[in-house]
Amino acid sequence: MIKLTDVTKEYPRHGAALKEVSFHVAKGEFVFLTGHSGSGKSTTLRLVHMADRPTHGEVRVSGFSSALTSAREVWKLRRRAGMVFQDFRLLPGRTALENVAFALEVTGTPRGQLHHRAQRLLAQVGLSAKLSSLPTELSGGEQQRVAIARALATEPLVLLADEPSGNLDERAARGILELFRELNASGMSVLMATHDLDLIRAFPAVRVLELDEGRLVYDSRENGA
Repeated sequence: MIKLTDVTKEYPRHGAALKEVSFHVAKGEFVFLTGHSGSGKSTTLRLVHMADRPTHGEVRVSGFSSALTSAREVWKLRRRAGMVFQDFRLLPGRTALENVAFALEVTGTPRGQLHHRAQRLLAQVGLSAKLSSLPTELSGGEQQRVAIARALATEPLVLLADEPSGNLDERAARGILELFRELNASGMSVLMATHDLDLIRAFPAVRVLELDEGRLVYDSRENGA
């Protein structure tokens, strides 16, 4: 589903953010990507989402290759790979329903189906009672759930998450992780970047990849954890 092969990413003024990183995330697998700030977690997710391209090596995601997929074709990949960010990125003047409906409209959903499908996605993340709430009327955890519902608009095979619990308290963070686990149980692959070791320890069965200064230094599957 996701495969990085000898991936290096260099930036002109900052040097190498990733150095010869290789790993594979199988279909239906849940993986934590961890490491200190600046270790390369966000860079990895940007490469998987093809918001950026590797300097050397190859990234493959659900049949799409970083070496072969043109800029005009990236939208096809993003139909299969949803992205959730730490800072929610909701449209401030629109309700939860309207935020999700807008994402559906962008992906080509017929107007007559927008509200019905948006309601279904919000129900999926436990927000049926918050359809008409603006982002300012929602808690941090609720805003993140709206962001997740929006990411699910394309019915992705892969869900990427960049520190999705970083702005949440412990209870809300656990709730978001449980939601990701439910989505994973339905067959969706999940690659989640986090530096929260307590959160990782709370889910000991989940595979962990650790980056340090751009290098992959630990894989719990290979280390028998």
